[in-house]
Amino acid sequence: MSEPRPDRHDASDPDDTFEEIVDEATQRDPDLAVIEAGSRTLRAHSGQPQGEAVPARPADPETDKALRAVEQELAGRWGETKLEPSVTRIAALMDVLGEPQRAYPSIHITGTNGKTSTARMIEALLNAFELRTGRYTSPHVQSITERISLDGSPIAAERFIETYEDIKPYVEMVDAQQPYRLSFFEVLTGMGYAAFADAPVDVAVVEVGMGGTWDATNVIDSTVAVVTPISLDHTDRLGTTPAEIAGEKSGIIKEGATVILAQQPVDAAQVMLKKAVEVDATVAREGMEFGVTSREIAVGGQLVTLRGLGGEYEEIFLPLYGAHQAHNAAVALAAVEAFFGIGAEQARSLDIDAIRKAFASVLSPGRLEVVRSSPTVVLDAAHNPAGAKATADGISEAFSFSRLIGVVGTSDDKDVRGLLEAFEPIFAEIVVTQNSTPRAMDADTLAAIAVEVFGDERVQVEPRLDDALEAAITLAEEEDEYAGAGVLVTGSVITVGEARLLLGRG
Repeated sequence: MSEPRPDRHDASDPDDTFEEIVDEATQRDPDLAVIEAGSRTLRAHSGQPQGEAVPARPADPETDKALRAVEQELAGRWGETKLEPSVTRIAALMDVLGEPQRAYPSIHITGTNGKTSTARMIEALLNAFELRTGRYTSPHVQSITERISLDGSPIAAERFIETYEDIKPYVEMVDAQQPYRLSFFEVLTGMGYAAFADAPVDVAVVEVGMGGTWDATNVIDSTVAVVTPISLDHTDRLGTTPAEIAGEKSGIIKEGATVILAQQPVDAAQVMLKKAVEVDATVAREGMEFGVTSREIAVGGQLVTLRGLGGEYEEIFLPLYGAHQAHNAAVALAAVEAFFGIGAEQARSLDIDAIRKAFASVLSPGRLEVVRSSPTVVLDAAHNPAGAKATADGISEAFSFSRLIGVVGTSDDKDVRGLLEAFEPIFAEIVVTQNSTPRAMDADTLAAIAVEVFGDERVQVEPRLDDALEAAITLAEEEDEYAGAGVLVTGSVITVGEARLLLGRG
């Protein structure tokens, strides 16, 4: 296992401007030689983690009451799964707000899996170069305020409330003019763009809600478009093949932009490349122009060497588990290099110490997140087969469980069988449950599918999530020979968020 490595360089002067930092960056050898990194983690040079990732409810009763009132008003609108595919309403809102989304440059992220983790990494990298960031991601794990972040931390509840009240009259104005009212997601998007302009931020990192072409976020003209791995999800709205889904997601690629393309199914990649040609965009492909050169397990995460657009970045400690997170890191690094013009306008690398410090600070709640020990309980928000496969691979690589118990609660509009089949090889037993939302699949319905995949003797049903957690922990502890047993809670971001609260992490 790895030990902390002492600092080798002094940290950059925080008063340095971005231009000075870039001027001091050294040229990196682009050779792809694999480093012999041992098990060094560079934790001593990691700096502080990103700000509070999952905020608790406001301590002040009046603020909490006001936040609940805003949440209730937003919940009265169309939910995130009910859509009228157009940007007409959000464009009208931006117009009456004075086009706040054009007050700053932006990096736009689409894809099926890995968007939020990649967004957090991009944000950390930009912060390392003294840029003030706004990050807009979805869905949230526990608190709605997580969706709008400034400089790595969710905006305060008071600011969230103020932002809503500020734009509410304009929202109502647009509502009155349109055939359909603005949806929950459209209003939140408007709030995010307004909050970023008000801050003001130097750059916004924006994750799509669904798709791309008609997603509410797609009223920005980003110079960098990021496409994380595409797989089948939301097939009723986006298409039934990777190519069809890529067609929708390619809508975020704007004229003259740089496209950072993660590893993709061949048909999806072809669609993306065709769109890039149509709009004269530049494409950087993982495995070609950038990628992961090497990776190895380290204490609390992994040690990676990444090849960026401007060269190689060695000995980077990433405090996240799984090969998929290393690939997300490569995508994030390339996106930030492209934002700074590296690889196209400049043939140089970014400062390696700033890169190391940024990656070592990254948090990604609900993504192979350990929330308890004895037995170890891990949370992961995988909700489709591709995400489940990545999670299964990641937990098998990073943890040496003698026996793993699954707690699974899914939404009813997902490929549940595919998700369960991905987890079947690693779960000794599975406790099926359901979260508290109307979208949750009924526990008995989920159990029927689970029995077909796992067999009756390996499936336990506990409709209440608290009972399911207790049952799984009991199964993990029940025999001495299973002292190394663990629990994985998965199937939905909502299930993970509710479990996080029940386990005292909220």
